[in-house]
Amino acid sequence: MYNVESSAIVNMYAKTILFVFATLLPATIFGQSDAETWFKGGNFYQIYPRSFKDDNNDGIGDLKGIISKLEYLKDIGIDGVWLSPIYQSPMVDFGYDISDFTQIQPEYGTLEDFEELAENCKRLGVRLILDFVPNHTSDQHEWFIKSVNKEEGYENFYVWHPGKVNETTGERSPPSNWLSAFRYSAWEWNEKRQEYYLHQFAIQQPDLNYRNPEVLKKMNEVLIYWLEKGVSGFRIDTIPSLYEVAPDENGNLPDELPSGKCDDPDASCYLKHIYTYDQDETYDVVYEWRELLNKFHADNGGDQPILMTEAYSDLNHIVRYYGNGQRNGSQIPFNFHLLAKVNRNSKAADYKKLIEEFLQAVPSDCEANWVLGNHDQKRVASRLGEKRVDLYNILLKTLPGISITYAGEEIGMTDVIISWEDSVDPQALNTNETTYYAFSRDPARTPFQWDESKNAGFNRGNKTWLPISTNYKCVNVRTESTQPKSHLNVYKRLIKLRKEAGLGAASYESELFGEIYTYKRQNDSLKPIIVALNFGNSWTTIDVSARYGVSESLKVVTASTESQYEEGQIINGTRLTLPNDVGIVLTTV
Repeated sequence: MYNVESSAIVNMYAKTILFVFATLLPATIFGQSDAETWFKGGNFYQIYPRSFKDDNNDGIGDLKGIISKLEYLKDIGIDGVWLSPIYQSPMVDFGYDISDFTQIQPEYGTLEDFEELAENCKRLGVRLILDFVPNHTSDQHEWFIKSVNKEEGYENFYVWHPGKVNETTGERSPPSNWLSAFRYSAWEWNEKRQEYYLHQFAIQQPDLNYRNPEVLKKMNEVLIYWLEKGVSGFRIDTIPSLYEVAPDENGNLPDELPSGKCDDPDASCYLKHIYTYDQDETYDVVYEWRELLNKFHADNGGDQPILMTEAYSDLNHIVRYYGNGQRNGSQIPFNFHLLAKVNRNSKAADYKKLIEEFLQAVPSDCEANWVLGNHDQKRVASRLGEKRVDLYNILLKTLPGISITYAGEEIGMTDVIISWEDSVDPQALNTNETTYYAFSRDPARTPFQWDESKNAGFNRGNKTWLPISTNYKCVNVRTESTQPKSHLNVYKRLIKLRKEAGLGAASYESELFGEIYTYKRQNDSLKPIIVALNFGNSWTTIDVSARYGVSESLKVVTASTESQYEEGQIINGTRLTLPNDVGIVLTTV
């Protein structure tokens, strides 16, 4: 047995009691009965529409395809589904370059298809969340065209600047050294207007100017438009980029300093983005949007609409999105604190520390949230280890608060090797044939694997917009549905437990046993739930019964498919043996 007393790590972290994350609440609020609190303890699911299900067999996923699979989402226990952008777009950045915020991109379907989707989601009790992209538009949006032409009311709709002029040569250059997230200068010269415009992403994605109140007014109208169409909230894209520092009294903008993170002067990582990221005004806009959604709810009833905010920022900035004490903000500021800081070499103590730092930072009247994957990251199985697929799903589904899953993580989908010739991601294509793969987001965006038929059941056509994984015949929904010990069935059992036991609001108490991270979840109506996760490289035996003051006989709720344990099995909690890379969920008999 592992000697707890001799472990320096455990001595450092031992007896971490108690993040009572929220007032102990009855499990009933975690269903879909309370319009005010439907999202609490919820299970959210991200769909990349292009890759989920192709109904018309043109190689691209669509709204009809999503409609056809809503029963699947209901079956696995999803409370809310978030769609990556479906708006009208030239598709330079696959929908994040929007040319009309109130129309559907034709390859995804029509407004009528969307209305059918919204109605079916409502019927099934699966809330529909839309991606909201407020930082920029497409350069084909009518607003930008009017701004280029300096039409009345649109002159300052975007961030324009005449640039610097060399007094000796008369040559003009960008107003600052700011860099795009997609490489190279964030400034582009517009010949017609004779000024530079800011684009923190692709050249075809000009940044809106939020110092112009008319911009905010227009974006508020977009939110109301979709709320009236039946959505239950929005995920706000790249929110920290919304504002950049204002020019000084002479119209000059400051240069950003080198970050020391990389030595490529064309890459975004080369600079500290202190003037283009996390500006104070950004939070006020989020608070205003929350008030707008609250007013819509007060006037119209139905679900309380929610905001989910995307910010790859430090913990202090992420927490500010919740609110400032006087004004409420995002209910779900995406927690990338864990995602950004763990890798294959991370220790159990690293996970425990990062998780508890976030739990401690969350305001007492708000909910934590947990996310390890999305359309911009390499898949969890490929990034952190295929053997740990279940371990990570156990972690995300048994911690306090809200859990977010990227489509495919529930079945253990992996990245697909995409050749340079097959690459379509602009972030990759802005590099070169040698380095592109490190920057490419294509590997995690490949078509969803539904079954073992042609094209993994994504469609019945002759093409798919990205290649299908070669492992689709064994890693797919239909195959895993028939196997009692499969990633999918572990995932479903976890959500069932989460809902029935109200795990989102149960108390949390933790302990390290070397490389095994354990915690107990409990509330007034819940038998103790014990979770153990082996992040080490070897089998280890521990005593969880004594540590958590529970009986020796414990029942397996679920365990990693890589483990020797079966659902319902009775084991001795004083000698719990866990293989490496395995997680288990136990309760008292």
